Amino acid sequence: MISPTLSVRNLRKIYGKKNPFTAVDGVSFDLKEGEVLGLLGPNGSGKTTTIQMLLGTLGVTSGQIHYFGKDFFKHRSEIMEKVSFASTYTSLPYVLTIAENLRCFGQFYGIRDIEAKTNPLLDRFGILDKKDKPVSSLSAGQITRLMLVKAFFTDPKVVLLDEPTASLDPDVSLDVCKFLLEQREKTGLSILFTSHKMEEVAELCDRTIFLKNGVIIADDLPENLAKSVSSYQLRLTIVDGMKRTIAFAEKKQIPYTLEHRVIQFSLDETEIPPFLNSLMQAGVSYASIQIKEPSLEAYFLKIAEKSQ
Repeated sequence: MISPTLSVRNLRKIYGKKNPFTAVDGVSFDLKEGEVLGLLGPNGSGKTTTIQMLLGTLGVTSGQIHYFGKDFFKHRSEIMEKVSFASTYTSLPYVLTIAENLRCFGQFYGIRDIEAKTNPLLDRFGILDKKDKPVSSLSAGQITRLMLVKAFFTDPKVVLLDEPTASLDPDVSLDVCKFLLEQREKTGLSILFTSHKMEEVAELCDRTIFLKNGVIIADDLPENLAKSVSSYQLRLTIVDGMKRTIAFAEKKQIPYTLEHRVIQFSLDETEIPPFLNSLMQAGVSYASIQIKEPSLEAYFLKIAEKSQ
């Protein structure tokens, strides 16, 4: 049996002694070779804390972390040669140029021809012409792209990405996701990925873990989590019979929202055909119909709502 690239068991982080706060509470999961794993949850759920412990930048209260079958706490230096990280919420020294930052970082990894490694990535992310500019002159989106260059030019085996597209325009975010999938395809790269962009997660991730209050509450394929929300959104533009439509929905206790002549219902998939048939029998006519399947975003919002 092939060992997972990253194995986490009963990971726990507790802050304070007088009034202890448990930020991460017994988290366990595996990241396979070539897998893109989404680590999701509302703000304060423990995502960033988990990643910081996986990097060794934050101490662990208890638990085990293994990369490539090796104990992280015993072989951290060796392991970190193959692990990289990028986040919207961190940056590089502002007074140094892009080239100077990458040169310093490359020297830590013993890379000789740093420009040969970094220039193609800088070009791919549209910031090659900025390489001699100080980081302080870059926009938030350009800094985010620089962090991705830093994460990938060392040829990592595992990349931990914390909200890597949060400050990027939609077209650039799409290109970043395409890049990540290309890298996975070429090298068998394993990626742990946090994001609040649910469409992006559904498109990119092979599997998704949801954290709530520091505990994993779901671990499944994105589409399966979306389906667990159950409700489809049925949207009708009513031509005649709005009052009858509302009366029928209230009688059946079907949730709905109303905006002018457009009414939207939350229904299970199996309820849609009989519901439409009942409206037809009641003489209701509508000009358009839209049916939206359950989404990962709906699941995320449901979890976030319960966390408040």
